[in-house]
Amino acid sequence: MQNLPFYRPSGHEIEIAEQAVAAKLPIMLVGPTGCGKTRFVEYMAARLQRSLVTGVGNDDTTTADLVGRYLVHGGDVNWVDGPLTRAARGGAVFYLDEVVEVRREALAVLHPMADDRHRLFLERCNETVDAEPGFALFCSYNPARSIGFKELRAAFRSRFVTLALDYLPVADEAKVIEREAAVPELVARRFAEMAAALRKGIGERGVDVPSTRMLVSAAQLVARGIDEKTAREVCVIAPLANGGQTPPEALRELVAAL
Repeated sequence: MQNLPFYRPSGHEIEIAEQAVAAKLPIMLVGPTGCGKTRFVEYMAARLQRSLVTGVGNDDTTTADLVGRYLVHGGDVNWVDGPLTRAARGGAVFYLDEVVEVRREALAVLHPMADDRHRLFLERCNETVDAEPGFALFCSYNPARSIGFKELRAAFRSRFVTLALDYLPVADEAKVIEREAAVPELVARRFAEMAAALRKGIGERGVDVPSTRMLVSAAQLVARGIDEKTAREVCVIAPLANGGQTPPEALRELVAAL
């Protein structure tokens, strides 16, 4: 297979996802921010040689945002497919990130797409769309962000094969940083060890912790000549501290103790 996005598995998620898609089962990815959920979907779409259509859920996501709406253009009123409808018609992979944020009435359109019907009902234009062969449904969310305000209903969760993803062990995460940022192995290792220490030191309090994405960004700055301390400060310490959950001094102390 050519031109696959780089992805380092943490377990058997590739094999399970491949077989789930073959069985036409939807997949739910659960894991912390920046642990590789989106990259995993990109990798699987490329591995399966299918197009990828993405969407990001939020409090303002409506049914029309997913399936489509009528729009006025040049005096004419035409139906325009939303991302879910485009994926169904094109036999593509549809990925909805932060599904837990989506309004329940909008989420309902996914129900018949997540069972053996694989069918989409477009009430506005009185059309039924049967998903073309190749269609696959991936959703994801960060469980730490969903606690206490919008739990997914059991009737919805039960339709999915659920894969729990997490940050990689230090050695594996260092390999990802080294590969993605093109930095020396020792630099990548220091960033990975720093992240592990911070996750252990502050993660138990239920606050934000460094994501692999943050570490790669910091390492990319180092690859461009920025010193490690500054890269660490602007890509890891400052973003975490600006969340207001952990003072920057506490983060710096944890890092200095390494």
